[in-house]
Amino acid sequence: MTTRNILTICGLLLIAVGSWYLASSSQEPEITKTVADTKFGGYYLRSARILGTDDSGKLLYEIVAEYAEQQANNEIELQNVRINYSTGADVPWAISADMAMISDDLDVLRLSGHVVAVSGEGFSGQVTEIRTPLLDIDPIAYRAETDSRVQIRIGSRSLTATGMLALLQENRLQLKSNVSGKFVP
Repeated sequence: MTTRNILTICGLLLIAVGSWYLASSSQEPEITKTVADTKFGGYYLRSARILGTDDSGKLLYEIVAEYAEQQANNEIELQNVRINYSTGADVPWAISADMAMISDDLDVLRLSGHVVAVSGEGFSGQVTEIRTPLLDIDPIAYRAETDSRVQIRIGSRSLTATGMLALLQENRLQLKSNVSGKFVP
């Protein structure tokens, strides 16, 4: 092999390496998608506040929660929730719970966890407190109902029952079954 052939082969080799380098650097990088565990992309809020009004726009109640998140079925989950009725609604009750689910039609709230309803003007004019693990409430109709165990304190008196219907605006309470109580004179 002559020197000329060796130089020609080296030149061709340099041209091949140069063209390969230019071709590889001018190509767009390959896009790789990583498929992650997909989660529903609904909204969430911190320090959420929902206002309920009547047909004329008058404030009836306020729902306050530390955290709210839309679920895949369009229900809204609220955490550490409070329901306060406006003074104009004439409902002397404040209700709190660990969690609440609001249906997509916003008719009924299902409160769960440590549900507590308190009224300073409760039954017999005494402070009244209702405790239950589960409570369905229709805030517009001022109606609360449960089939769970309920503990009620009216002043120094105490009642327990299974199931309850409370008409909050009328300040009426109906216990469903297994009622027992302690009354101190």
